[in-house]
Amino acid sequence: MGISPTSRRMRLRALTGLSALALAAAGFAAAPAAQAAQDDRPAGEFAGQPHPYRHGVHPTKENAGQAAKAATNNLSYGGGVDGIGVTTGAPKVYLIFWGTQWGTQGTNSAGYTTLSGDPKGEAVRTQQLFKGLGTNSETWSGVMTQYCEGVATGATSCPTGSTHVGYPTGGALAGVWVDESAAAPSQASGYQLATEAVKAAGHFGNTTAAANRNAQYVVLSPTGTHPDGFNTPNGGFCAWHDYNGDTTLTGGAAPSPYGDVAFTNDPYVTDMGSSCGQNYVNSGSTGTLDGVTMVYGHEYSETITDQNPAGGWTDSTGYENADKCSWNGVGGTGGSQNVAFATGTFAMQGTWSNGVSGCQISHAIVH
Repeated sequence: MGISPTSRRMRLRALTGLSALALAAAGFAAAPAAQAAQDDRPAGEFAGQPHPYRHGVHPTKENAGQAAKAATNNLSYGGGVDGIGVTTGAPKVYLIFWGTQWGTQGTNSAGYTTLSGDPKGEAVRTQQLFKGLGTNSETWSGVMTQYCEGVATGATSCPTGSTHVGYPTGGALAGVWVDESAAAPSQASGYQLATEAVKAAGHFGNTTAAANRNAQYVVLSPTGTHPDGFNTPNGGFCAWHDYNGDTTLTGGAAPSPYGDVAFTNDPYVTDMGSSCGQNYVNSGSTGTLDGVTMVYGHEYSETITDQNPAGGWTDSTGYENADKCSWNGVGGTGGSQNVAFATGTFAMQGTWSNGVSGCQISHAIVH
């Protein structure tokens, strides 16, 4: 992922820009030729990238060399934006399935919303993921709770009594909306995505800054669309998160009468196959949606630790907690692996822990 010193938008870069040989060695199919043409310089050196404002890790084979660089570079607190640094209460995730392309709604036997225009079943899997966070005594979320706000800008630790990231006790899923008022744009701009998130805040009745303080709006675009250039030659990312007030959004900042609104651009990840994590952890049909849960979990973890980028926790090169551990291999204390929630077992990636100066898949919950 590229890094820009002038932008706060954080993105998870796709497994593109790798040679076919490196991808094959890492266990991935080669990306389409147009995608593979992306710049393959080391992280932080993406001069000439079509979207140089993207932040995060540019993956190499199993992130080779990234761990050594990152190990001496813990996250530090950015001082907050509009007084917001991290999600301090129990995180609330609102899912917005944007556009008539999602098709006819239904409800399955477990009570999840189903959609006829969802060929891979991403909608149900996403609901299961966010409903499962904070259940089954899971400690994947515990890694994030070590971070806080109310400390000095540049601080790398949180003293006793500081306000920590909240734990999603009992599940983070707070609402689901299929916005069928119009078709989702073929190539939505950042401004349009932010506007949809603000619209969703109104739909869910979160019409004050206080109501949105611990909320995030996940804007899910239907298959075949390219929000902000996803799955195009100039894309090179799997998802990103931001807030409505970021002036570097394509199209500019979006106004909100409801206070700052944190949101995620979560495209139809399986449209990019292994380039965005399909079968990264699990083989065959079991791993078809690995990338969905890894990518969406990645952005969730970054939102709650850096709600209004980059006022929360980033390292000196702009990486957020999940960027530093993306495509970091499988297994061990910090690699991607299956995590059991009450709603099922999900492929998840590790995230950065300042406590051990490394990636962790599990950490005791800090209150």
